[in-house]
This record gives sequence, C-alpha cells and structure tokens, in this order.
Amino acid sequence: MYLPRNLISHLYLHLLRTSHPHSPPVLILVALEPDALCACRILTALLKRDYIQHKIQPVSGYGDLAQAGEDLVRPMRTTGGGTGGVVVCLGVGGLIDLGAVLGLKVEEEGQDNIGGVEIWVIDARRPWNLGNVFGGYAASNVSAVENISLARKDQGVENGRLQQSYKPGKGGIVVFDDGDIEDDLSAERDAYCALEDMPEFGEDRDDSEDSEPESLPGDLSNDDIPTRKRKSWSDREDDDDESENEDRRPRQRRRSNSSTSISPPPTRAARRGLLSTSEVTLDTTVSSRSISPSHNSPSSLLPRKQPSARTLRRQLIRLRRKHESVLQNYYSLGASYSEPVSSIMYSLASELGREENNLLWLTIVGVGSMELYGRSMTGVGISCLDDSGGSAGWGGERGERIRQILRDEVRRLNPPELTETGRDRNRGEAQGVIPTTARSPTDTSIRLSPEPRFLLIRHWSLYDSMLHSPYLAAKLHIWSDVGRKRLHKLLAKMGVSLSQCKQSYTHMDMDLKRGLRERLLKYSPIYGLDGLVPPPASISRGREGWGFVRSWGWKACLSATDVGVVMGAILEVGKSGVAGLDGASWDRGRVEKKELVDEEGKKEGEEWVGRFWEAYDALEKYFFLLYFSFIDALKSALPTAMHLHRAILRTGTSLIEKRQIRHLRAFRMAVVKEGPDVQLFTHPAALTKLALWVGEAIAEQEKEQRGKIGKGGKGTPLVVAGLNEGRGVYIVVGTGGGGGVVDIVGRRERKEKRAEMVKAREAKKAEKERKRKEKEEKRRKDDDDGEGDGEEDGDETEEDGDSNDDDEDEDDEDEVKENRGYARNRFGNAFQEVVDETNARVRIDSFEHCVVEVKKEDLSAFLESLSMKAVVG
Repeated sequence: MYLPRNLISHLYLHLLRTSHPHSPPVLILVALEPDALCACRILTALLKRDYIQHKIQPVSGYGDLAQAGEDLVRPMRTTGGGTGGVVVCLGVGGLIDLGAVLGLKVEEEGQDNIGGVEIWVIDARRPWNLGNVFGGYAASNVSAVENISLARKDQGVENGRLQQSYKPGKGGIVVFDDGDIEDDLSAERDAYCALEDMPEFGEDRDDSEDSEPESLPGDLSNDDIPTRKRKSWSDREDDDDESENEDRRPRQRRRSNSSTSISPPPTRAARRGLLSTSEVTLDTTVSSRSISPSHNSPSSLLPRKQPSARTLRRQLIRLRRKHESVLQNYYSLGASYSEPVSSIMYSLASELGREENNLLWLTIVGVGSMELYGRSMTGVGISCLDDSGGSAGWGGERGERIRQILRDEVRRLNPPELTETGRDRNRGEAQGVIPTTARSPTDTSIRLSPEPRFLLIRHWSLYDSMLHSPYLAAKLHIWSDVGRKRLHKLLAKMGVSLSQCKQSYTHMDMDLKRGLRERLLKYSPIYGLDGLVPPPASISRGREGWGFVRSWGWKACLSATDVGVVMGAILEVGKSGVAGLDGASWDRGRVEKKELVDEEGKKEGEEWVGRFWEAYDALEKYFFLLYFSFIDALKSALPTAMHLHRAILRTGTSLIEKRQIRHLRAFRMAVVKEGPDVQLFTHPAALTKLALWVGEAIAEQEKEQRGKIGKGGKGTPLVVAGLNEGRGVYIVVGTGGGGGVVDIVGRRERKEKRAEMVKAREAKKAEKERKRKEKEEKRRKDDDDGEGDGEEDGDETEEDGDSNDDDEDEDDEDEVKENRGYARNRFGNAFQEVVDETNARVRIDSFEHCVVEVKKEDLSAFLESLSMKAVVG
C-alpha cells in the first residue's frame, strides 16, 4: 500500500490519537547515512514532543535488517504474543519485499501474516519493490472475501492507494509516496493489480503444447523483484548442490551465492478471487454456456464456434506475460534517487504545523548530503552540470525546486533585522560576502550564503579548501604539476598571495575576503570554472544556487555542506580514528585494529553502528541544547573530515599518475590495494567518494579530448575496488559517468523551443484553415473545379497532420529519454546477473545498488564477466 503526498499526516495523527503510556514503542530502523540520520532526528523530535515512546535501531545492511526482524519485529505480532505496533523504516527496505525479510510472510492460507504490525517505509532509492507499494495487506483483512478489490476498497484502499477513509491499526506495509507513484507508475499499478486478480493455473493438465507456458508462475517471479541476499562464503558449494538437485518447481530458481541469513527471495502471497480482466472473463463465461437451439434466427442456426479451454488458457498466458513484462521493464530501468528522506519528514512536520529552525536545518543538511555521495536521478554517479552555480544538483529540476522551497522556508523562519546595523549586514550579504561569524552572541539563525564549491573553507585555509575540492580538482587537473600551476595562476590573477591563502581563512585579510566572490566571478571563466560560485542575486532568478549557513553564537558558523561532510566522516571513519592526526601512526593503528579476521563482517558492522551513535549524539548535542559548549562535539570531528579528503586526493592522484585506471569494454576500472590510506576505503561510502573524485577527473579528460561526454552522452562508468585485507575481500563500487542527468537550463531551453514550435504549428494550422475556407468559398462559386481542390486540400491537411504527429512523437521520445531509465546506473542489475552466471563468491548486503563484496581470489573473474554487461541504462 502507499500513502499519497496529500495524506502524509494521516498515519501519524492516528498514532498520536491512539498512543498511551502502555503502548508499545515505535521501532525506527535507520540506515547508516547522513540523510537517514537527519530524518531520524526530525522524527524523534516529533515523537518526543508528543510523548510517544520510540526505539532507534541502526541497520548497516540486509543482514542486520533480517536480524532486526527476527529479534524486534516478529515478537511484536499479535499472533506471536505481542500487541502490534508501528515500525518506521528510514532509508531502508524500499527495494525488497519487507514482509519476507522481516519474517512477516503468510505461513498458512488465511493466517494473518502481519499480526497487527504496521510498517512505514520512507526511502529515496528507486526502483520501488512493487509488492510493498501495491500489496502489503494483512491476510486476515480479505481472506474471507471473494472479491478482494471490492473488499479493499471498502476498507479505504483502492489499487494500493490509501484513501481518506482508511483506518490504520490493522497492520500492513505502507510506502510514503513523494509523488512518483501517483505520477509515474500508473502502468505498473495496472499490471500488478491485474496479475494479483488472475487465478492460479492448474499444473496437472496433460497439454504438451502448453506445458512450457504453464510453468511460468502466476505471481511475480524471483527474477522480477530486486532482492539483496546475504550468505557466508563457506555455504557456496552446499547451495550450488541444492540448486542443481532441486526439481520440484518447473522453472529453475535463481541461484545466488551471496547470503544465507536472509529468508528466501520475496514473492507475493497466493492470489485469491476471480479474474477481473474483462476480455478473459467474457470468454470464460461464454464457453461455460451451452448453445440453445430453440432460437429460429439465422445466428442460432449457424452458431459461432466457441474458443476451447486451451485457447482461453493461451489468452490468459499471453495477458499474464504482457503484465509481467511491464513489471520486469520497470525493475530493469536501473537505480535512481528521488526526494530525500529528510525532506519527506520535514513535509510531515510542516503538515502538523511544527516548522522550526532546528528541523529545517536538519532537512537542509540531509538534502545537501545527497550531492556529496553522488546520488542523483540516474543513481550513484557524477554530475556534469556546470551552470548551476554552487550546487551540482542531485535531482535536476526537481532538486532545484526542493532547494528553492527550503530557501523560502529560511526567509520565512528567519526574517531580516529591522535595525540600522541589521540593514547594513543584510546589504553586505546580498552583495555576496561569505559569512564566517554570527550576527550576535545569541544568533542561531539560518542564512543564505553564496557558497563557492570549495571544501570546508571556514575551517581550512583557502589554498587547502580549493586544493581538495572535487570540482576544482577535476577542472584544473590538480593531480598533475600542471594543474597545481593553474591553481597558483588563478590565485595570482585574483591578487591573493600564497602566504595569504595558506593561512586559516578566518585570519585572512578582511578586504580579500570581502572581494573574494567578485574576483572568482571575474577570473574563474578564464579557466572554465563557470559553476565555481553561484550567480549574483537577481529579481528574476532570486538567489538560485545559493547555499545555507547557520551560526551558534560566537562558537561556530557552519554551512550545511560542512555539516554533511563532517557527519559523513564520522560515519565512515569514526571520531576516535584521528585522535592525534598523525597520518602514519593513525594508519598503523588501524591495521593493528584489523588484524582480527572478520570474514562475515559482523564486527565491522558493529563498529559502523557505534559510529552512527557518535554522529547521532553530535547532532543531538549541537542542535537541541541552549548552551553552546557542546558544539565542540561536532567541531572535534573536523580533523577527521580533513584527513579523509586528504586521503582521497592522495589516492586519486596516485591512481591517475601511475596509470592504474584501465579501460574495459563497458567501463573503466581501478583497484586500491596498496598505500598508506587503503584501510580508509574499506567503508563503501568512503570508497564511493573516491570513485566520484576519480570519475569527475575522467569525465573532464573525455570532454577535453572529444569535446563531449563519452558513451553517446551517457558518460563512462567507473568501477573501483578497495581491498579489505583483514576480511580477505574487495569492496566493489560502480558509479555512473554523469550522463542523463536532467539539465535545468537545457530543460528550460527545450521547453521554450517546444513552446515556439507549438506557436508556429498553431499559426500554420490557422493559415491552412484560412486557405481551406477560401477554397471552399471558391468551390461554391465554381462547382466544376471544387472536387479537385478539395482533394488537394485534403492531402495538404493530412500531410500537415502527419508532420505535427511526428513532432509530437519526437517530443515524447525526448521526455522518455530523460525520465525512463536513460543513463541510469544499472550496476545493481549487472552484479546480480554476474552472480547468477559465475561461481564468483559475492555478497550483496549493502542498501546501495552499486556496492558488493567479492572474495579476493574471485575479483578477476568477477570483473571479466561484469565487463560484458550493460551497466548504464
């Protein structure tokens, strides 16, 4: 089931009305990422304000999710002695059948599979698991009714969509829709509901011709639903033997060597009820009726031959295949990201009338973190937009629309000061001065700031901030001596000496800081850095591309990007990892810590969960206490973030200079297996940042050499493998090449061009209509020549209509090219195909599509097979 956007507060208000001191606590399952962490802080703030008990359970992967289902969710079922309750999944479970993974599947026909447990799914990853979106019902709700669709409609559910009349509390899986389901999944909804209403086929018929079609399952096959399964390496041979000897099902199950701790692949519950497809129902009804010979009409004397049972079954099989192909095409589009989870949580708070600066800031940090991890409309990959100012744009036009809403919220909740000094400060900010301090000792407001695409500029020197910026590194080729000289020349043209720019930015000359933005706007286009800083504020565009800054008195002034970078570093490295920040000793300490062999990754997962609580505590202390002494909890993690990005620069430079990036058939590939920073990149998120850094560098090299993005505009994908010596595995990350992202300016230009074409077409039609009327008038006067003229006019009109149809078809193709899988990251699909076809020992446990673990000895065979797959949509 799914909850439409206009009813986003429906379930929460019911929880608020029914909650009491003896109610079971709300269980919150949170992914280990900044966006989900910020969403968790927003949700817990709402629950605390309403005195609703809750429990937070971080989950690092599908193995942890299955364990949480076994330990925490199943005991909540009323059929197992529990009292029901609510489970909230933040950034978790959108891609899989949650009923199967959490252990809530139907065990017997008619038995309640949910047990009063209501699961809320809020996830930005796509594609959705359609079993959660259009299914997810409790079995007892409809088990005694023949017409399931009518029964669900009476309960307030129509084709999976919750209505205003829906009464929560009975259990089920509810997906929070951000608008995509309503707008984009109408065909998938119709196909899923039609498949659900189809009857099961008897498999004991002696029909040799239909034996193959009968073997196709009526419900969704295992191939159709994307799953993530986890398996120990030692169980590989046993599972292969079982899959080879298993012959109870006519169709061979998909073989996976990736897991054992998660339950079998998710499938929908057995369907009940009659067939609802009109044409098949009509044929079945006619075939069951005998032909009456009492009629004397000619039609009764020559009765039409009725279709046989075999023909009807063939029709049903064709119809089922048609619907299954719709679902399969949806799943095969590839990965993408929609609205961030924190943004949806803020929408819930806004609907409840709870907007405040703390929640708004958390939302801004969560939305901004999407860009740091390359999460875009085409999955994990680089962004090639240069015209969007200080933000590369994770979501194209939709992402910019969300950011514009956040800017409006900042203006509404942080009105300008009306005093004379306040006007002077506002005038200086409007001119583009980058704020580094608060307005007063008690200032905690959020402000708009023209943030350049530098890294931690308020806490680093200007030189280091520019040197470690992924954007500048790619544009200036920082990895080479020539690139460093370009950076020095840019600073020299701006009039900034190396001695000035290498000291802390807060201690730089005030005149230099005031004029920094103007100098960047003047000289950056010379080096092709058009998107280095956002454009000046204007009446037409407002402050498009501007970032966000918040102050905590005289204690600190942090941008949203700074907070996202620091939170990510805590989750990926940990605050304790860089205590003294002595690079060599820190690395040696990490190696000693990893001497223990952790083949299954359990200890590593526990360590990641501990880092989650460090980040959670830092956010809590620095957001919700009135005194500012605890802001140091977040500032103390700044050295960790700096160390991580120094390691990214060192490792990326080494890969490019030593020519360790190889070009395979479908993608480029790099392996990180030696060096002082190799242990840093055992975390998938840190390795993803390295892959994005290298990917942007490759994209810039391709554009300079060819004048355009490679692979027909889709970009060249990149695979980076990082060695985890302690566990004997490689972490493999696949990123897109940056093509296919919807360009805001390009989309606007295409719309304007299309509008002009429509106007020209209308003018042409009007001219044709005028000529046609003149010819009709002439035909009335001259009957002899009227027929020929009419034919010519008809031909011209027909040709004009054909040309108009062709133009419309081209426009539709452009829209489909942008919106339906073009250039999407398909590494998740390709990884699963390689697992099915090879004997490589692979574990797919991450919530990300594009992250897998491969045994050290199997990496070569895995990459060789992967190079033959389509990894970009």
